[in-house]
Amino acid sequence: MIQNQFIIKIFTGNISGHLMVVMITLVMITAGCNNESRQQAGNSSETKEQPVPVPQFDADSAFSFVKQQVDFGPRVPETKAHAAAVAWLTASLQQWADTVRVQDFVTRVYDNRIFKGKNIIASFNPGSKNRIFLSAHYDSRPFTDHDADAATHKTPIKGGNDGARGTGVLMEIARQLHLHPVNRGIDIILFDLEDYGPPQDTQTDQGSDWWGLGSQYWSANPHKPGYTARYGILLDMVGAADATFPLEGFSMYYAPDITKKVWETAVAAGYGDYFVFDKGTYITDDHYFINTIAKIPTLNIIHLDPTSANGTFYDPWHTLADDITQIDPATLKAVGQTLLTVIYQKSF
Repeated sequence: MIQNQFIIKIFTGNISGHLMVVMITLVMITAGCNNESRQQAGNSSETKEQPVPVPQFDADSAFSFVKQQVDFGPRVPETKAHAAAVAWLTASLQQWADTVRVQDFVTRVYDNRIFKGKNIIASFNPGSKNRIFLSAHYDSRPFTDHDADAATHKTPIKGGNDGARGTGVLMEIARQLHLHPVNRGIDIILFDLEDYGPPQDTQTDQGSDWWGLGSQYWSANPHKPGYTARYGILLDMVGAADATFPLEGFSMYYAPDITKKVWETAVAAGYGDYFVFDKGTYITDDHYFINTIAKIPTLNIIHLDPTSANGTFYDPWHTLADDITQIDPATLKAVGQTLLTVIYQKSF
């Protein structure tokens, strides 16, 4: 603001009383304007949005949340390990979030069997219309169909990186949101039955709709009628050492601006070795169904490795090797700190 200024020249000699009154009046008006300007400037500085400190993501805490899930065993729907994981995840989130809902659903899997699934939704500032959501799946694969030993292909996996990792990151973010409240709406959505697609050994051209069953259900039946968000972020396989997250295809198709901004945030935070601006392939993951059914622009932070034996994902994917040994706290930190920076300091 440019403050108005009056310049009053002082003359020597006699000054009439009338002129003296005019000069005093001008001085008083000037002082009043200056005081008002200062007051307005002060009010402006008080109402201006100040940068919000970003909490430090605790990678050791996130690792413990991953380990707890792995310790339950393979979290295949309708097993004791799965039920134990649901109970623990729900009880933990209830300590931190304003509301927690378990969305029960029934779905058919690739071999026509019927399964009962449970999506878990934790909400912060549920009354806010300015919302974003963060998501991951917590179930684990019932088959090790990419293991080198074909005799193990019907063995469920513990799913350290493919199942527990993203959920562990989001659990730590939920804990930080409780410790450091933020003035925006955040939903954390943990999807079930993401990984019950057809086994590789028998899979033919059965389509992709047998994957992401929990996210398909939520996209068509959100936990709150009329629910929407500005955008969403999905985490998948974000725990392996030296992971790299290229710009996944569907993320760039449905949410290109948000995707680039998240990657730029990560680079600015010092995690450019993880978040690379390489073009990634198109992955039919939970975010695909959210984009196409719920119509909420959603991106996927996912570890892609075209040099691996399977040509797309890192080598332990869908093998017995995918356990807690695959989790590197440094990678959890890179992803978690990036998300906290987006939550606390980015308005996009």
